[in-house]
Amino acid sequence: MKLIFNKAQCFKLPDAFYRVIETEFNNDNSDKNTIIAFTLNFRDEGYSSESGGYHPVEIRFEKHDEKWFCIYITDFSFSGGPYPELVKEIDVCFNSKRVFSLYGGWLNNRDGNDLLTMFINNFIEYYNSGSYTIQISFN
Repeated sequence: MKLIFNKAQCFKLPDAFYRVIETEFNNDNSDKNTIIAFTLNFRDEGYSSESGGYHPVEIRFEKHDEKWFCIYITDFSFSGGPYPELVKEIDVCFNSKRVFSLYGGWLNNRDGNDLLTMFINNFIEYYNSGSYTIQISFN
């Protein structure tokens, strides 16, 4: 199934990102005729606070007028001690058009775009290297 993405949203994402999303969307055999939203979870099964690894990533899309809109992209990491918990390290909110960083708070437009570009390029490379187990849920 060919997805029609709204690529004119506030953040420009590379075509390789959309190919990842479409590939994973189509890898699932669920009936997709009535869905209006989906969430992708990318996990490194070996990721832990002790040994590190690839951060979990969650991406949400919603359908409006036959186009798919990215709602958020969130990168999680372990933080805190002595009992680390998963927290949002990078949170890209397409509705508010802002990027949050655990260590920088809400970023200005230039810094937010720079962080997003670096993060997405790394994410695509990690995906292409087979670092993730992927789960998709539909609404």
